[in-house]
Amino acid sequence: MPLQTIDNPEISSPAGTPPKRLLLSIHDVCPRHEGDVDRLREALLQVGGDRMAMLVVPNFWNRSPIVRGSAFASRLRAWAEQGVEMFLHGHSHRDDVEHASRLDRLKARHLTAGEGEFLGLSHVEATIRIEMGRRLLEDVTGVAITGFVAPAWLYGKGAKAALADAEIAMAEDHWRVWDPARDATLAFSPVVTWATRTPGRMASSLAVAEVARRMPFFRVMRIGVHPGDCGEPQVMDSISETVATMRRSRQVSRYADLQADAACAS
Repeated sequence: MPLQTIDNPEISSPAGTPPKRLLLSIHDVCPRHEGDVDRLREALLQVGGDRMAMLVVPNFWNRSPIVRGSAFASRLRAWAEQGVEMFLHGHSHRDDVEHASRLDRLKARHLTAGEGEFLGLSHVEATIRIEMGRRLLEDVTGVAITGFVAPAWLYGKGAKAALADAEIAMAEDHWRVWDPARDATLAFSPVVTWATRTPGRMASSLAVAEVARRMPFFRVMRIGVHPGDCGEPQVMDSISETVATMRRSRQVSRYADLQADAACAS
């Protein structure tokens, strides 16, 4: 059955002005994380997160392939039929490149735990992985992908060029959502996410979420949740509170709404 939509009638915006939006996404969707994906989806639904995206990894760490005709593939199709937006989220999610630049080595080491798959790929290799993943995901779900999100939101020059050439409709990083083919920004928007690798990172992300959930400055806010969040009750409570608080003043929306907003503004 389709997702039930829950709109807040008290949210309004001036005529001709796009509303404030809240975008929700579940990352690292794959067979290995199926149980946690269920828990995250239920947690979002319970606090009014009735529209969401799933960021799907075709073969997580080369250990969890999505197989056409499998039970998990059927679940992806069912979610897509219910209105879940499907993003391709890398191919393996694993960074197996020896980075040439010092800056990229620092990003790979400090911004992610070996998961910035598309940070160091060549144009050719990025194109191959994008096209393989897109074919699989579109075959499985029966719908076109909404867009592409690089693992850990890290893109190298090769990845950005490949996205533009492939005419991927939408991509996002830590600070914006954009149309790669036109390099046109659809929303300048921070993403709120939680880190659970160390106690220090978790404490920091909980503090950031507490501030962000009352942040009035951005028209669009994004929340990204990960399977690892399920193992930390404090994080799950923070996710629920953040979504519930933000949706009081924002419409829980689809990423595709950003394209409609841009078309209205042009």
